[in-house]
Amino acid sequence: MSRCPCRRSAHDRGTRGRFTRAREHSPAHSTARPPPDGAPADDVVTVSSVVRTYGRGTTEVRALDGVSAAIARGRFTAVVGPSGSGKSTLMHCMAGLDSVSSGSIVLDGVEITGLSDRALTRLRRERVGFVFQSFNLLPQLTAYENIVLPVTMSGGRPDRELVDHLVEVLGIADRLSHRPAELSGGQQQRAAVARALVSRPAVVFADEPTGNLDSRVGAEVLSFLRRSVDELGQSVVMVTHDLVAARYADHVLTLADGRVAGCGAPAAPPSAGRNR
Repeated sequence: MSRCPCRRSAHDRGTRGRFTRAREHSPAHSTARPPPDGAPADDVVTVSSVVRTYGRGTTEVRALDGVSAAIARGRFTAVVGPSGSGKSTLMHCMAGLDSVSSGSIVLDGVEITGLSDRALTRLRRERVGFVFQSFNLLPQLTAYENIVLPVTMSGGRPDRELVDHLVEVLGIADRLSHRPAELSGGQQQRAAVARALVSRPAVVFADEPTGNLDSRVGAEVLSFLRRSVDELGQSVVMVTHDLVAARYADHVLTLADGRVAGCGAPAAPPSAGRNR
């Protein structure tokens, strides 16, 4: 079994921003069960001896081979590795988008392995934000409607102050009435980042968020994800093949052949864009 405890140490637990304090008293958090044994309260995700296989017999592929890891709450964790290392599979399993063959995953105090599809859908809607490489904005909706969609789908009312703050910082306040086809790739990804954060989720999963962006716009998106951790206390897990992008993180979890190959601080901070 390979294990990586990417936890936040006691000396760097700072004071969170006001948006985080509001998030901790939201209905999604008030209904969370206490973490079971082996899942410390300061871990937003724990992965224990997870195996994920596809196919059977001679065609079996073991995408994850006994992976264990602890993802610290309120920190930025990058998951890196070569193509086929299992990093995207791990993220999909942690987010409840894919099932595990064996092992367990606890997300924000809830054991998600074995949950029904309906329960998983509700948990993702209430506690998880996503940022995808392909943006995944609904083409018939405006940027604003896409951003607040996670809240409106849950029957809630968007926090306009939070929305205004996000779009102002992301530089898309003047593009909210535009549909995705009228936005640049960078503007679409900024809207996707705002959408991921607007419901104050327990964790944001970002899957190659800069893969379709040029280096300048990619750095801007990474800088905002960094700020969401530093200023809002957001937990972020990012899958990337880009080691430069991984330097924006607090911790780097490296996978190889479906196993944990390393875990620690990034090699060096980026030259710009990180607000520490």
